[in-house]
Amino acid sequence: MALKLNFPGLAPAAYQALAGVNTVLDASSLGKSLIDLVFLRVSQINGCAFCVDKHAHDLLEHGDNFQRLNSLVCWREAPCFSEKERAALAWSEALTGIAGKHVDEELQQELPKHFTEKELVDLAFVIGLMNAWNRVAIACGKSFSVR
Repeated sequence: MALKLNFPGLAPAAYQALAGVNTVLDASSLGKSLIDLVFLRVSQINGCAFCVDKHAHDLLEHGDNFQRLNSLVCWREAPCFSEKERAALAWSEALTGIAGKHVDEELQQELPKHFTEKELVDLAFVIGLMNAWNRVAIACGKSFSVR
């Protein structure tokens, strides 16, 4: 039987600390829509079904559409993402898959065209945070309810 651990109840201080980082980043100049888009893409890469469901639902609830959500896995070919979103998605993929490779220098040169230095740091925290949430949710057997 797979693990089903109540991580908020078993580690409330750690849970609240991560939730606090979420709150801080939600108030950043990146905007909730971009943050949720990054959260969804990182969750897709990591295979966290709970987080994919949550962030897809959040995006739809805040006015995004099914076409963009369905196209997110192939965002490079889909015309429905802005250049800023594309830069954020590329950065998300690069940092999420950073083990064993370096971040592309061309991408590093492209990012400042779309983001301030502060936004780049915030975006790195957004990506790192979602990777942390994904790993905790997967490790603890978090699943979603069918709607």
